[in-house]
Amino acid sequence: MQSVLSASSVILEDSTLEPGHVIINNGVISEVSKGLYKGPINNHQHFEGFHLAPGFIDLHVHGGMNSDFMDGTPDDFHTVCKAHLKHGTTSLLATSTAATMPRILEFLKTCRACKTAGWKDAAQVLGAHFYGPYFLPDARGCHPAEPIADPTPAHFNAVLDYADTIITASVAPELPGAKDFVNACRERNIRCNAGHSHATFSQVETAVGWGVRHVDHLYCAMSDRARLRLSQTYPMRGGLFEATLFFDELTTEVIADGRHLSDELLRLAFKVKGPDSLALVTDANRAMDMPDGEYIFGNKDEGCTILKQNEVGLMPDGKALASSVAGMDHCVRVMRLATKAPLPQIIRMASLTPAKIAGFEKTLGSIAPGKVADLLILDQDLQISRIFLKGIPAE
Repeated sequence: MQSVLSASSVILEDSTLEPGHVIINNGVISEVSKGLYKGPINNHQHFEGFHLAPGFIDLHVHGGMNSDFMDGTPDDFHTVCKAHLKHGTTSLLATSTAATMPRILEFLKTCRACKTAGWKDAAQVLGAHFYGPYFLPDARGCHPAEPIADPTPAHFNAVLDYADTIITASVAPELPGAKDFVNACRERNIRCNAGHSHATFSQVETAVGWGVRHVDHLYCAMSDRARLRLSQTYPMRGGLFEATLFFDELTTEVIADGRHLSDELLRLAFKVKGPDSLALVTDANRAMDMPDGEYIFGNKDEGCTILKQNEVGLMPDGKALASSVAGMDHCVRVMRLATKAPLPQIIRMASLTPAKIAGFEKTLGSIAPGKVADLLILDQDLQISRIFLKGIPAE
């Protein structure tokens, strides 16, 4: 089946076609050209005054519409993915939380099954982001304390039985056993992140040597000079934050929901890491698209109570953040306003850059021949007007 989509602007990796059109064959982009389409294909839709953009990819997302991936059922996975599709996320990594091993394995089993679900009304599950329980206890944030553990083969071997499903795995580099875990992951082609950590700069440098290549939610649940100074008067040391900015090998991500980080922190991250090494993530929990109130972060039986209030997730005392309640379209708009960066660079941080970080850049993440036609129609305010999955309007 052939179809054509054209718009007043087509957002490419580094530039914009104004106007431009895309020819789609059997769900895959076959041609991208400047100007309005004038050929013989009858199935042609033109969007005057709109942007045609690649679908967004979320590397770090937990839930939405009162479901969490850790609830562990296909229905809950579908609910979360439907919720995020409405915000322009066409592909995602289902992200776990710290939990007991039976809950983790249930999550991974369901994730494996949902990779091939073929939903026409929901974001595609690319695989899992194994996230927790290998966190420093003092940096666990809103994750439950009881399941937090050091990575040992006796603990993680069952998890790695799902190496065909796990795309990325997070670990605090300073934990005993972290090196063995990273090595075991790399042997199975699982990409490793550092996160929820109070590691020193030198410990992060060592982890980069092991093969750690990404850092979870920059600024959040991580060590920096000020935090490390509490345990050592002199000399002052850099932590995970400073190492993330320093090492070119490390990519990272920001939660640009307008609540986690001020505009100046978003601008700093953008200036130092740039759009090719900085991804936008939602870190959204089950309270996304739900009213204010109490919710559970993670599995309803084992997770922690959080609040949705003032457009963000909070701990029950209201004094600490607890994940996000925003969709990716909101993060794109916040990042654009904060940085004033060119639109192709903003879109890249929500599409091609996360695709590269997860290893899907050959098929996803940009408008280019040979890539899946997961596409968005955005108005001039970057609000979503239409969504296409494999070139077909989403249901």
